[in-house]
Amino acid sequence: MPEKPYAPTTTVNGPVVDIDFEAPFDNGSPIIGYIITIRKSDNSTFETETTSCDGANPTITAQTICSVPISTLKAAAFTLPWGAEIWAKVVAINLYGESEVSEQGNGAIILTYPDSPVNVAEDYSLRLAT
Repeated sequence: MPEKPYAPTTTVNGPVVDIDFEAPFDNGSPIIGYIITIRKSDNSTFETETTSCDGANPTITAQTICSVPISTLKAAAFTLPWGAEIWAKVVAINLYGESEVSEQGNGAIILTYPDSPVNVAEDYSLRLAT
């Protein structure tokens, strides 16, 4: 089975969080996938997010990075609030089995900014009319 992976890094990249990790030593059998988990809002349990971060996806396996929309992390099952740190863990898989679970990676912080106001002049003129 593969060696234990190093802790992944998490980085906010616009509307997504990138989870970046290194392929560990494979011990003679190529890595065929990963299990990538993200800490939920209870700060103790980790959950997989397979829509955007499926470690069985050959592209994610080859590039050792995935991007999860912040909107996904703010919704169920993660329910991370604004200002939450994002922590992830990785398990590597080859034909011999699964590695030990990595340490949890660094916590990028969900910072979202409100959209710019639109139609400000129109809104102001409507207030004057009433």
